[in-house]
Amino acid sequence: MDGVEHSPAVARALTEVGPRLKRLRAQRGVTLAELSEATGISKSTLSRLESGQRRPSLELLLPISQAHQVPLDELVGAPEVGDPRVRLTPRRMNGNTVLPLTRQPGPLQSFKMVLPATRDTPETCTHEGYEWLYVLSGRLRLVLADHDLVLGPGEVAEFDTRLPHWFGSTGEGPVELLSLFGRQGERMHVRARPRGRDEPGR
Repeated sequence: MDGVEHSPAVARALTEVGPRLKRLRAQRGVTLAELSEATGISKSTLSRLESGQRRPSLELLLPISQAHQVPLDELVGAPEVGDPRVRLTPRRMNGNTVLPLTRQPGPLQSFKMVLPATRDTPETCTHEGYEWLYVLSGRLRLVLADHDLVLGPGEVAEFDTRLPHWFGSTGEGPVELLSLFGRQGERMHVRARPRGRDEPGR
C-alpha cells in the first residue's frame, strides 16, 4: 500500500484496474510471458497487478497501455464508448512502407506493406518464423530457396523463413501486400465448413 488516503471513488477505480487488465489481456489472447516480454515487467509483478495484490502505478500502466496499444484512461476506467476509429501509423523500413495491423503483442503479427518498384534486387536472408503473403496489387517477386516466383493480385504464398528468401517488386511498379508473420514458426490455419452433397451450388 502507498499510505495515501483516496476518496471512495478513486479507491474503487484502483481496485477495478487489476480485473480490467486481466480481462483485456484475455480478450487479446496474450499470455503473461508475452506481455512481460513486451513491457519489460516481470510475470510475477503483472500477476500481482491483475490480482490486486500490487497497487497500479503510472510506471506499470504506461508500458502495458503501449503494449496493448490502448489509451491509458481505458486501463483506469474511462467510459467504454469512445472514438471507434483505429489510428495506425505507417513506418518506413528499408525504403518500404509498413503499416502494423496487429494492435497487441502475440505470436502472430500482421502488416500491410507497400514495396517500391526500386526494391527489385534479391538479397536473401534467413530467420526464425513463418510468413504468409497475400498480394493486393502489383506483381510480387518471391525468391525462396531454389524457386524464383512472380505472384499477381489475389495470389498467396506461405513459407518457413528459415529458408533463404527475399520478396520485392519485379521492377514494373510498386507492390501492395498483406503479411502475417509468426515469429515462433506458427503456421496460419484456414478453416472452412465443407458443403454437403445436397446443398445448393454443387
